Amino acid sequence: MEQSSKALSESSESRESQELEQKQSTKLDESHPSETAIEPAAIGSSTSPIPDGGLTAWLQVGGGWVVLVATWGVINTFGVYQTYYQTVLLTSSSASSISWIGSLQACLLLVVGLASGPLFDAGYFTTIMTVGLLLISLGMFMTSLCSSYAQVLLAQGVCTGIGMGLTFLPAAAILSQYFKKRRALAVGIAGTGSPVAGIIFPIIFSRLLPKIGFGWATRVIAFIILGLSVIPVVFMRPRSPTSGHIRSIVDNSAWRDFAFLNFTIGMTFTFLVLYTVYFYIEVFDELNHLSDLDFAPYTVTLLSAGSVFGRLLPMYLSDKWGVLNVTTFCTFASGCLAFGWMGINSKAGVIVFTLLYGITSGAVVVGAPVALMALSPDMSRLGARMGMAFTVSGIAVLVGAPIAGAILGDFSRTRWLAMMGYSAGGSVLGTVFMVLSWYYVYKRRQNWKI
Repeated sequence: MEQSSKALSESSESRESQELEQKQSTKLDESHPSETAIEPAAIGSSTSPIPDGGLTAWLQVGGGWVVLVATWGVINTFGVYQTYYQTVLLTSSSASSISWIGSLQACLLLVVGLASGPLFDAGYFTTIMTVGLLLISLGMFMTSLCSSYAQVLLAQGVCTGIGMGLTFLPAAAILSQYFKKRRALAVGIAGTGSPVAGIIFPIIFSRLLPKIGFGWATRVIAFIILGLSVIPVVFMRPRSPTSGHIRSIVDNSAWRDFAFLNFTIGMTFTFLVLYTVYFYIEVFDELNHLSDLDFAPYTVTLLSAGSVFGRLLPMYLSDKWGVLNVTTFCTFASGCLAFGWMGINSKAGVIVFTLLYGITSGAVVVGAPVALMALSPDMSRLGARMGMAFTVSGIAVLVGAPIAGAILGDFSRTRWLAMMGYSAGGSVLGTVFMVLSWYYVYKRRQNWKI
């Protein structure tokens, strides 16, 4: 009986305690309505497992594939535009000046991430995606009407570049919400949109140019991008809830993260030189008479063909061996191949080089954002961190190809070798800092798979 009364007494005290806690909780809810409205969803998000598959998840990959077509795919196509501008439309402009157009595109793609990253974290994904894709299409349509350097710079460089910057980072970051174990592979599959466009768009442009002219050849590409844009706008949606508040564009904790800082520096040196081959391989082939003029435009296509494999196999291996490991290796391999560029003196050499460089450089472009995801300790601030890293790398992309053009100068053999050495050296230096990043993470985790 005594035990029974004790149990009843304890039960009564427990009920009173629970009622008191509920009353206090209700008062807290009333005094902080905005916080309590967000917290349940946030808790649900943190406890629900990342699906790593399913229809909705793979639709995000499909949308990401379209975004890569409209961003890096268009940039990969700039080699054929560089040749056309240099030989037909903008003959009074130097190779270095023309390359600023493509460099500005790639720079803005990365730098605008400083704004699109925090906007993504705040929940404005659909808005920035829609606006960005419309700007890309508008920029391409306006390029078809251009007749001067300034017009091309504003339309193809600035307008499309800003659109790319609004779409690329959010499209890459959203995949981290749907994939974990197969994240690198998912990003790699989405990343194949870039080389596929890099294969198809140059062929479209080269085939249509003599038949319907520069204007309509460019408009055809613009219409393709506009039509495909329906897919990401309709199907891509963030999975994790957001606060609705735009955070600072800078994550101050990143300045104390030596792994992040070293990887960002490594990215910067790598992206400074990575696109030199894409911009100048066709000109190299034509001016050195290594193949006939009909084949030369397909050198950019071969780079993109190699890049398809570079975005699949290395990213598949990244999920097994660590994305930072694979990205670092591919960066070093790109540098070694750039040194090998110095010895090319035949059509066969051009074909082998472009295919291999497409594989390694493609893996670097896709691997870099996935590595940033792996290095981020707080996924809610992923957009801000990626924006910071992309901004620094974007500035490097902006000046990289024009520096190469300035080194190239009069296209003499000595100048070609100097430009190739510049391209190779940047990748090797980038590798050094990526290895340092790996070392800092290894010290913390004691695990080689990073």
